[in-house]
Amino acid sequence: MKLAEKKRKDILEAAIREFREQGFTAARVNRIAELAEVSKRTLYKHFESKEVLFQAITDILLEQIAATPRLSYDPNVPLQEQLKGAVRNYVGHLTGEGYMGLNRLVMSELLRDQDLAQAFFAKAAIQDGPIQALIGEAMQADALRQAEPGFAAGQLLSMVKHFLVWPQFLMGAKAEVDPDAVIADCVEMFLAHYGEKDHGCAGSKL
Repeated sequence: MKLAEKKRKDILEAAIREFREQGFTAARVNRIAELAEVSKRTLYKHFESKEVLFQAITDILLEQIAATPRLSYDPNVPLQEQLKGAVRNYVGHLTGEGYMGLNRLVMSELLRDQDLAQAFFAKAAIQDGPIQALIGEAMQADALRQAEPGFAAGQLLSMVKHFLVWPQFLMGAKAEVDPDAVIADCVEMFLAHYGEKDHGCAGSKL
């Protein structure tokens, strides 16, 4: 890693620590520079303001979401099993300690700044998540009834997040439920609405 790249990485890590401890409003550039062991001049060379620095942190979160491996539909494997495995892996990613901490940091600031929130979610909307990709390919293969893949994926993930992600995000504790049982139930409900009868679920042609 080149020296400039290392300094940029150190500044971002220091900023994440400062924002977590102090919040965006109370965070100080001097403190971030001190934690990163760089001068303020060097910090401003990489990031012209505290706002730009925070935007770079939101980009890290989006990059982590985008880094989740893309999944392809396999017609030789029951769709129910594919969805359960995909959702299980995705929930594991969302509830990982590093991602969860960064997500809390970003979301707390997005609640305060609507302009920043709009910019963040506009970028996020462009991304094609792994569950959406899998559902989209399953629809193309007529394994699911035709619908908008992003909307369908959102319905499935909203159910799962209610039980397995938001309790940990908001209260710092995992819900007292069996994750595999929750995922299985949510996938079954999803397939009852979108699945085809010959795929092992009570499908709907609505």
